[in-house]
Amino acid sequence: MGADDTTVDDIVALQRRGVRPVVVHGGGALISEWLKAHGVPTRFERGLRVTDERTLEVVVAVLAGLVNKRLVAALTAAGGRAVGLSGADGGLIKARLIDDKLGYVGEVAEVDTRPLLDLMDDGFVPVLAPIAVEWRGEAPTGQLLNINADTAAGAVAVALGARWLVFLTDVPGIRGEDGQMVGALSPEQASALTEAGVIKGGMIPKVEACLQAAASGCRNVIADGRRPGALPEAIEDGTGTVVG
Repeated sequence: MGADDTTVDDIVALQRRGVRPVVVHGGGALISEWLKAHGVPTRFERGLRVTDERTLEVVVAVLAGLVNKRLVAALTAAGGRAVGLSGADGGLIKARLIDDKLGYVGEVAEVDTRPLLDLMDDGFVPVLAPIAVEWRGEAPTGQLLNINADTAAGAVAVALGARWLVFLTDVPGIRGEDGQMVGALSPEQASALTEAGVIKGGMIPKVEACLQAAASGCRNVIADGRRPGALPEAIEDGTGTVVG
């Protein structure tokens, strides 16, 4: 969050207006900082962090611990009521390993929306860290997995039947091959820009999550979270890039 970021206040304001927000957060920059401090190398594949055992320990500590509780504290200070949890809590997210080459990185197999709905019914904002328990077949293994936050957000939005999926990031949206901002992106355009290497890195899972959400009828936008009022503008005006 930047100095001018109003996201926390905007979330509380939206809740007071009757909107029922769910916050799914990442923490990539802080994870990389901690890994560097511990001498653990970082590598990404298609925007996903390759996660070995040492990396997983840092990921869980940073996401489910520090980042999650900082957000809960910030929302509380802004006058909101928030509860922090992870996808591992209450079996909220069931996950499966994506690929052995990625290590302990999971994809969402199923979302149990009941814990989120119960919290919202009681007037809380759920703040969700993208950590989940691995499932094989119909049984949990007990192994924690790192889920990309964008992937988790898309899956949660679809499972909840959310009206909006908003990604707040550190860029104004998606730029085309000419470098100009794209206000709306079709699935075909998204595929072409990804193949051309224009959409790359951490933007890939955001776009994939938006396409998944759009297919289920959920409107979405990728917006510049550094700007004051970015969240309500994204919802009310579609400021940023709408995908799908």
